[in-house]
Amino acid sequence: MVTENKDEEQLNNSAPEENLPVEEPGATPESAEMPEPEKEHFPVDKDSPAEPVSPEQLLAEEKDKYLRLYSEFENYSRRSSIERIELIQTAGKDVIVLLLGVMDDFERAMSLTANLDPAAKASMEGMELIYKKLSGMLEARGLKAIEAKGKPFDVEFHEAITRFPAPTEDQKGLVIDEVEKGYTLNGIVIRFAKVVVGE
Repeated sequence: MVTENKDEEQLNNSAPEENLPVEEPGATPESAEMPEPEKEHFPVDKDSPAEPVSPEQLLAEEKDKYLRLYSEFENYSRRSSIERIELIQTAGKDVIVLLLGVMDDFERAMSLTANLDPAAKASMEGMELIYKKLSGMLEARGLKAIEAKGKPFDVEFHEAITRFPAPTEDQKGLVIDEVEKGYTLNGIVIRFAKVVVGE
């Protein structure tokens, strides 16, 4: 009896279910529908012309852009080369400005030799030679003294420290005296001449 019941259970379990649909591998169920792809919406540019741009117009626009870019590059390279030249010309400016004080001391010492006796003047010749050598070396590097005395006052080169009544009418607006000498280095003022101006 026990064996018969077991055989019946095996038959019931092995019987195929007739009501279930058989799905093939890789097949999609009919009830599942594929969603439609969304349409891409591109923004409409209201400023763009309705007509397509011709190749000649595109070529003209690109040529204009190229010419503008080329001119900007030319201006940049010209500016940078000028700056490089100025930098080379004034490379030793700081050292030369420091040496101007030494030049002033030499000039003051040599102006005192006029009142000395001939024996003392002979001993000052060495100092004059050193001054000439130093000034020659600096002039070779572009240092030049600014002429001031007797010249019209010019704010580009002179710095007025005081005004003084002019001895004559024709000296009004002119530099009467020079307190400190001014210098240019390759055409660029590195020290203004300190002057007294007649009024």
